[in-house]
Amino acid sequence: MELNYVPIIWLALGIAFAVAEGLTVQLVSIWFAIGAAVTALVTALIDIPWPTQLLIFVIVAGVLLVATRPLAKKLLFVKKQSTNADSVIGQVGVVLQAIDNDLATGRVKVNGLDWSARSSNADAIAENTRVRVLAIDGVKLIVERCE
Repeated sequence: MELNYVPIIWLALGIAFAVAEGLTVQLVSIWFAIGAAVTALVTALIDIPWPTQLLIFVIVAGVLLVATRPLAKKLLFVKKQSTNADSVIGQVGVVLQAIDNDLATGRVKVNGLDWSARSSNADAIAENTRVRVLAIDGVKLIVERCE
């Protein structure tokens, strides 16, 4: 009995797709890995021509990709937890402690909350100055003087 290398080739291709999925974690290559594995199984059981093998691979991988990827993404990926911290961006506040980026000092009050703050352009900003929040960097607000 002669050894049939075709299923081995499909299995190697499936392993390569599985490794690619492990490296990228994008839920794309895994469906091609499964398609290649199914094609390897079919070609091990029956002798079929290359075009038919390719058709089996494309159909299995395509159906799995289209039908299950959205469901898998929904189940596997955790939604980003909203903290409402971004709601202070664009808000106007008042400097409670002078802002000096060189000394790493500065506090502002925005929406009734006390935040550490840094100037967006490295200029010092005096106490009681009105500032607008441009961004959040960790737990510090990045602010600029209001005109």
